[in-house]
Amino acid sequence: MNPRLNLRLSEVASGIEPVSEEWRQKAREYIKNLAMPQDSLGELLILAEQIAAIKRSLKPSVSHKTVVTMAGDHGVVAEGVSAYPQEVTPQMVDNFVSGGAAVNVLAAVAGARVIVVDMGVAADLSSLVEEGKIISCKIGYGTKNFARGPAMTREEAVQALEAGIFIAGKLAGEGAELLATGDMGIGNTTPSSAILAVFSGKPVQEVTGRGTGLDDEGLQNKIRVIRQALEINRPDPADPVDVLAKVGGYEIGGIAGLILGAAYHRIPVLIDGFISSAGALLAKHLAPLSLDYMIAAHQSMEPGHQLMLRELGLKPLLNLNLRLGEGTGAALAMNIVEASCRIIGQMSTFDDAGVSKKL
Repeated sequence: MNPRLNLRLSEVASGIEPVSEEWRQKAREYIKNLAMPQDSLGELLILAEQIAAIKRSLKPSVSHKTVVTMAGDHGVVAEGVSAYPQEVTPQMVDNFVSGGAAVNVLAAVAGARVIVVDMGVAADLSSLVEEGKIISCKIGYGTKNFARGPAMTREEAVQALEAGIFIAGKLAGEGAELLATGDMGIGNTTPSSAILAVFSGKPVQEVTGRGTGLDDEGLQNKIRVIRQALEINRPDPADPVDVLAKVGGYEIGGIAGLILGAAYHRIPVLIDGFISSAGALLAKHLAPLSLDYMIAAHQSMEPGHQLMLRELGLKPLLNLNLRLGEGTGAALAMNIVEASCRIIGQMSTFDDAGVSKKL
């Protein structure tokens, strides 16, 4: 497979195909003949049907797995919306490339590699790019403070989305069979809450949590800042690119583009937590068919994440009270996805095993 890497947003959004209902039905009928009581593996079998429908195969493979951690900074941290300083973002990128972060450890358990993409970190990471340790799709040194005006221009929003599409195409060309989203960016629960407020119509206080650990006063300030941003910028929920430009983040746009690109190349994509689900909401509104390729890895501790999953209509595989991001929850869920593929691809049927069906 050698996909084009210069695909435009409009081309990808309109070019995503529905998953094959024919193959989903084939998988459903085949699973009925596996040597076990009907539906006894529950959600694992529903997942197997989804992967079969995506891959158009009764022996789907997801052995080549990649977690893509998108990194970017946010001008809105100037409003005191995070308990951590912005300097942590490049420090954590260093930790990712040295293999010492939680996502590295958990991805290794799943046999997955971790790719770090600089979408807009507010630091010079050129040395890491030159050493081949990260990929640069840098749009700027952090977004602008969206409490005072748009986070980025519309052109930059499209650029962020198309960067994610590019990464998906690059990985598809390298043989990736399962992708997972991840994020790093101090302050990024703030734009994620803003995006959810826009698309859901819910009050800001219902969709906003403590992020990295804000106290009560910090949480009230964060809610105030998001309300101010929505009043000033008036993002249009009917125009996802406008929402991204007004109150989004470079890495959130990159995640949305990665999801769209995965769907375009017919690759299932695990959605991590709150920030990744903000990207998934953007992808859904840009191309509704992309939802068929998404798998919700887990439900995080962030209060708005459950609302996001409802907006997406996705049921999480795990609920472990995670709130780290990075792609950690998605990495944990990778083995579940692979298990579902192995059940349908390797398990014996009643006839193969010489087991009698019920009368």
